[in-house]
Amino acid sequence: MWIRGFSVLINGCILLALMSLISALEPELGSTRVVFQTNYGDIEFGFFPTVAPKTVDHIFKLVRLGGYNTNHFFRVDKGFVAQVADVMGGRSAPMNEEQRKEAEKTVVGEFSEVKHVRGILSMGRYDDPDSGSSSFSMLLGSAPHLDGKYAIFGKVTKGDDTLKKLEQLPTRTEGIFVMPTERITILSSYYYDTETENCEQDRSILKRKLAASAVEVERQRLKCFP
Repeated sequence: MWIRGFSVLINGCILLALMSLISALEPELGSTRVVFQTNYGDIEFGFFPTVAPKTVDHIFKLVRLGGYNTNHFFRVDKGFVAQVADVMGGRSAPMNEEQRKEAEKTVVGEFSEVKHVRGILSMGRYDDPDSGSSSFSMLLGSAPHLDGKYAIFGKVTKGDDTLKKLEQLPTRTEGIFVMPTERITILSSYYYDTETENCEQDRSILKRKLAASAVEVERQRLKCFP
């Protein structure tokens, strides 16, 4: 009986040690949160500033400039990725000069040991490892073949239910891409800091205002840029 109890204790200690090791290996999320409001629901994500600082700075600047507003998810491959289009060609609204200047930049490939699992944000790129721009993927499952080859810079913190909705949409295949048959629009976006803000009511009001403004932007676009 004593030996059995001792064995259980040892196994428990080993399990706790392994859990602590795994936790220690996970990158720390920064306090900034970004919310994409899509026509299928909201998706919130945070950044890994210590893992990919240049990538985080670039993507967050595009968010602050409203660069992702009226953009869309051009790719939804169930169990693999939901990929946001490059803002240079993916937006339905025209870009202003400041947005275009930032969108034209590329970032170096900040590859790391972080694993590609569901919810991870991973930069899109071409063959050049330093060609990441503004397109990125939200992982819908584990993809170990991407590890160390694409820059991970954050993860989804809320909105997995929205991602599941996207996975159920009809798709078509074009080459290597599985694409939704209807446009999944990022109507608008906003950001906040978890350490300095505690204003759920204000954020709720802001969300409604952004949704209304997105409708107006699209109405003007259809009127002026048919």
